[in-house]
Amino acid sequence: MSETNKTDATVNMANLRGGVEYASQWRLMWDRFRKHRLALVSMFIVLAFYSIALIAEFLAPFAPDEADAKKVFHPPQMIHLFDTTNGFKFAPYAEAYTLTRDPETLAPIYVLDKEHKVAVTMFAHGFKYNFLGLIPTDIHLFGPKTHGETFFVFGSDRNGRDMFSRIIYGARFTLSLGLIGVTLSVTIGIMLGGVSGYYGGKIDWVIQRLVEYILSLPTIPIWLALAAALPKNWPPHLQYMAVTVIISLIGWTHLARVIRGRFLSMRGEVFVIAAKLDGCSEARVIFRHMLPSLASHIIAAVTLAIPSMVLAETSLSFLGLGLQPPAISWGVLLKEAQNIRSISAAPWLFLPGAAVVMAVLSLNFMGDGLRDAADPYSH
Repeated sequence: MSETNKTDATVNMANLRGGVEYASQWRLMWDRFRKHRLALVSMFIVLAFYSIALIAEFLAPFAPDEADAKKVFHPPQMIHLFDTTNGFKFAPYAEAYTLTRDPETLAPIYVLDKEHKVAVTMFAHGFKYNFLGLIPTDIHLFGPKTHGETFFVFGSDRNGRDMFSRIIYGARFTLSLGLIGVTLSVTIGIMLGGVSGYYGGKIDWVIQRLVEYILSLPTIPIWLALAAALPKNWPPHLQYMAVTVIISLIGWTHLARVIRGRFLSMRGEVFVIAAKLDGCSEARVIFRHMLPSLASHIIAAVTLAIPSMVLAETSLSFLGLGLQPPAISWGVLLKEAQNIRSISAAPWLFLPGAAVVMAVLSLNFMGDGLRDAADPYSH
């Protein structure tokens, strides 16, 4: 087709549409979402959290299990970018501390040592790892310039381990567990809710009674009972999968009810009847014609469900019934803050809780924005 014919065809199509440009559902949803400033900022924060979890080894200056008995409950050290000792030059360093003991209680006391500085360099060499699980390397975003020196941006725990590195590693377990758990619960909710709403009758009655039974169970005691039944000698990856499945088996009911209601209202629509008359199989009618119209709502529901999964994992691990050491999650790290003595000596042990609050709030704000953007009747 010549360029003239192509131009004429384009003009004819525009005339047929009355000269009006049509935007897809996803484009309209994005236009509404980006007007929600808080949700947009929250989306970038959530993306930053998941990016940190993805490249945790590169961002962590020290191995999360690297302990130093001489630096127990070391206070956080501020990193200065410019050194003004001999002029003004870019030379990052961390403030150094000297360990002393209380003469009566022998409690560790750290005193600022102004004579010594821990030089910090970018792209430092450290412990070996596989970047993205594929490329072997020992390069880290930042670290001590001199091998053997240490600094603690977020302080250290009762074993002298770097809290900054452990919080970064904990993000991987906690956030991925929420994502995988929501994926499993959404899959179960879509399948059972879709079947219940599409077929109705006895199948609908049985599934809805199952949903009501699960909703009537007290969530936290059920989680505690199931998690307590897990063998304590399981390796971290099995604990991880077991906790994910436990949380997912209870979190699918609300979405299943929503999907059922939407399917009940859609199964009498013209496009569904036309697909059946055209000879489409039931699976094609459900997955090709009915579910795509709920895609935006499902995405919003998933975003709002992830915070619940994150809080569930954190609660179980905090109570000692979820993930167990040597696994590292925000809930496992917060378990260190159960001891009043530890809290008084090292209040920075609460920093994993700050990460949980920030992640949950960001996910909730982003979910609210997606829900409003997916609602065609919202203004």
